[in-house]
Amino acid sequence: MESVAAVEAACAAAESNKTTTMLAVHVTGTPGKDWTHGLDVAVVSKWERSLRRLERLSVMTVAVASGDCGGLALDAMLATDYRIATPDIRLSLFVDGEATWPGMAIFRLAQQSGGTRLRRAILFGAHLDGSESVDLGIVDELTNHPAMALTATAEMVSGLSGRELAIRRQLMFDAPTTSFEDALGRHLAACDRALRRSTATEAATGDPQPAEREGSG
Repeated sequence: MESVAAVEAACAAAESNKTTTMLAVHVTGTPGKDWTHGLDVAVVSKWERSLRRLERLSVMTVAVASGDCGGLALDAMLATDYRIATPDIRLSLFVDGEATWPGMAIFRLAQQSGGTRLRRAILFGAHLDGSESVDLGIVDELTNHPAMALTATAEMVSGLSGRELAIRRQLMFDAPTTSFEDALGRHLAACDRALRRSTATEAATGDPQPAEREGSG
């Protein structure tokens, strides 16, 4: 429950401060042998709901991962938008000798990288090292200087609107399971929103759109 409370508190703090554009999530570690002690489905459900809140947060979320990452650390990393890792990163799904823990990490891994390329990791708990994680698109950046990478990422997203980020993220989530016809309306609505915002900016600044500037000569 401490982990649930920590994620909920971080999400609440990011949402309440309107100047926040990025939330950094530092993750490392793997579960111990008795990690399921005291767990029940209700607690697991609360953990997954807190991760879903993190995954849909109205600011960009960035994981900074190092060393062995499994269990809660892997769960939290997979719920972020961008992942920075040190070269010693080693990702693993928990296996207790009889079964791999069937948490939503499997769902996110399969969605984000394709299940077949991760078959050994999902079925047997095989580790993924740094280069494999980057190759599979699970980690975005390997670096010996994560603090510098985090600063560069903050500069990259400083001008992004949290609401616009949330719209793009949801369009990306929906794409694998939505038909073109069903997705078209949502994409057109997002385009209309972007166009109206551009028009409003032009009206406020008097700066013509790029197409008008190109056609004026």
